[in-house]
Amino acid sequence: MDEHTALVTRRGENYGGRSREERATDRRDRILASALHLFGTHDYDDVTVAAVCTGVRVSKRYFYEHFVDREDLVRALHRQQNAWLLAGVSEAAPEAPGSLEEMLRPAVRRLLGMLQTNPERAQVIYINAPRMETRRRGVLREDAQFLAGMLRRAGGRPTTEIRYERLLLALVAGLSEVIIDWLSRGMTDDVDALADHLTDFCTAVLARLES
Repeated sequence: MDEHTALVTRRGENYGGRSREERATDRRDRILASALHLFGTHDYDDVTVAAVCTGVRVSKRYFYEHFVDREDLVRALHRQQNAWLLAGVSEAAPEAPGSLEEMLRPAVRRLLGMLQTNPERAQVIYINAPRMETRRRGVLREDAQFLAGMLRRAGGRPTTEIRYERLLLALVAGLSEVIIDWLSRGMTDDVDALADHLTDFCTAVLARLES
């Protein structure tokens, strides 16, 4: 439970068969769902707190019990959606791959497939949330660490720590820019071909770790 929701529930009593904690958690989840739809279908600047509240039929008072402001809401939404995406990618990668390509190809294909079938989530993860520069930089580092964990499945280990970290950060940033370009053009490119191109790019860059 997040800090704001925990604060709301400290004085709770049951109502309608549900505790204050249960009602607060449900309300926060519904606010996030409304935000996902709005930020997933509109430009960042066009979405207001009032619109998010109207979409889920809660007052602004309840909104501010869970989130400090609109940016706090988007940060929470982005953390939620990025975790969903990385969980799916991790699940697609084999636990004991025979090579980098064998690990990366299904993972990249799953990533693109999840984005293609969930355009609202894709918009939030790659288009609207990155408008907040500090959050964008933090996510790139988190994703680089996630990739480092996946590479360990294929026996990837750093020889020089700082070189390894920088290479993975550059790789993740490059992947993100290609994906943003793909999303911005309506995801019209062939997904299998794009997955092949990104896999080839990854394996070429990661081969530098062994040189």
